[in-house]
Amino acid sequence: MKELNYLNKYLLKYKRYLILGTLFLIISNIFAIVPAQVVRYAFDLVKENIEVYRLYRDFELQESIFDMFAHSIFVYGLIILAMAILRGVFLFLVRQTIIAMSRHIEYDLKNEIYEHYQSLPLSFYRRNNTGDLMSRISEDVSKVRMYLGPAIMYGINLVTLFLILIPYMVSVNARLTLYALLPLPILSVSIYFVNNLINKRSEEIQRALGGLTTFTQEAFSGIRVLKAFAREKDSAEQFDRKSNEYKDKSLRLTFVNALFFPLVMALIGLSTILIVYIGGVEVMRGAISVGNIAEFVIYVNLLTWPVTSVGWVTSIVQQAAASQQRINEFLHTKNDIVSHKNLQKEIQGHIAFEEVSFVYPDSGIKALKNISFEVAPGQSLAIIGTTGSGKSTIANLLLRMYDTTEGTIYIDETPIEDYNINKLRAQSGYVPQDVFLFSETIRNNIAFGNVDLTEEQIKAAAADADLLENISRFPQGFETRLGERGITLSGGQKQRVSIARAIARNPKILILDDALSAVDTKTENSILNALKKIMKGRTSIIISHRVSSAKLADKIIVLDDGRIVEQGTNESLLKKNGVYKELYDKQLKEEDEVVD
Repeated sequence: MKELNYLNKYLLKYKRYLILGTLFLIISNIFAIVPAQVVRYAFDLVKENIEVYRLYRDFELQESIFDMFAHSIFVYGLIILAMAILRGVFLFLVRQTIIAMSRHIEYDLKNEIYEHYQSLPLSFYRRNNTGDLMSRISEDVSKVRMYLGPAIMYGINLVTLFLILIPYMVSVNARLTLYALLPLPILSVSIYFVNNLINKRSEEIQRALGGLTTFTQEAFSGIRVLKAFAREKDSAEQFDRKSNEYKDKSLRLTFVNALFFPLVMALIGLSTILIVYIGGVEVMRGAISVGNIAEFVIYVNLLTWPVTSVGWVTSIVQQAAASQQRINEFLHTKNDIVSHKNLQKEIQGHIAFEEVSFVYPDSGIKALKNISFEVAPGQSLAIIGTTGSGKSTIANLLLRMYDTTEGTIYIDETPIEDYNINKLRAQSGYVPQDVFLFSETIRNNIAFGNVDLTEEQIKAAAADADLLENISRFPQGFETRLGERGITLSGGQKQRVSIARAIARNPKILILDDALSAVDTKTENSILNALKKIMKGRTSIIISHRVSSAKLADKIIVLDDGRIVEQGTNESLLKKNGVYKELYDKQLKEEDEVVD
């Protein structure tokens, strides 16, 4: 329960729902108890008046006695019906308060988790997989909601019903109350163990179903490979084994489920037998009336579900506590990427790295080693290097996805840690190497960084990214809806949409992280020519493993194993006959071979 204490702030926020729900539960329980007392009066009325009715056999007065007797029974019936309707109304109100409260808290909790996810640094997402993140915001929150809704509702119902009913039953006859309630604790404990067994086997079924689904999906996705290697028979045999495993686990769960209702009915039946037997003895002793026996049978039936629910509620609380522990684990994860002075000023774009080193916290890999360089406002810098040389790490540090391990990054001669993070990122345009487009229209993807863009600005950004001609070929133009992760477009088209999205927000700093890797040489030259105009007046960082992308830059640095091995202009580096010249000659030769 310690983990569930985190939810107390929400229970306090929606205390009005909880208080009203408790009040409605008490009233509904009263309307459930009163009909049993009416039944007692009706039974006693029948017993006491049946002899009088027989005494007046063959007399006219007998008909009058019958009419009076029938009228009383009819009135009692109407009272019972009215009580049942009123109880139904208040049970409806109970669900409109307590269950509605659980839905409100579920909404708030999901939003809190999602907002917290958004605030966490990139390192958090490198450590945790997407499936686990989704599970905690969906399945775990759903289990917590079961505690906040049904568990609390049935728990309050049990407590209020016991506080109202048990003292009254004891006041009528303590001995009969003891025997009537004797099987109920056994029922509660039995349901607890049966429910735990059901949950355990349900989880086993889910795992078996997950394995079966994954295997089937892979088989259909890789059907060409299966056929090419003639493995259809083996695949069918594996499917048969996994399907049998799922079937066996399902049958085991069916067996346990089959025990549930017989167990409940047997123990209820035992309570009824004890009430009738002990009640009969007490009637013969003159301690109670026959009507009390009928009254106690109704009371036991009223108590059956609340007592049965104890085991079920206990199981729900245990699952909710485990789920909330998983949720709390992420909610208590702190974001170490914070602003020191929260500066929100407009930047000019002067960038300086001073003896910057960086070690990835999750892997321990040292990506940068004593990097120092400077880019004046409006200048362009190309960062060239092979895979794993640390190029993309520089982009991540500039956007404050990570903080430096050693050294300092300055923006306009101010440490980057002093800027408001959102304000800094809002003035930067970023084109990642791994392009991600949303399942939205092309227009909305381009305007993602600034939803207030005009039609002319969107078209201008598309033209600068050499995208207008491609868009014109789509029947719906800018309103073309892209599939998941932009699957509608080719690799080159996706990268150009990503470039248009970055430049559309008119950033002070433009970062192209290997943004032209998926386009051919002709398209690359077309985009680079367009970028000449775009790069004017803004600081541009061009990260690439292709030297052809570096030609536009005012200065170039060459990285190797996290260190700067060369820096200068395109012409000066070619004259050095060093690493840059070697890369240049090698890539030029590869392009010539492709042309041949």
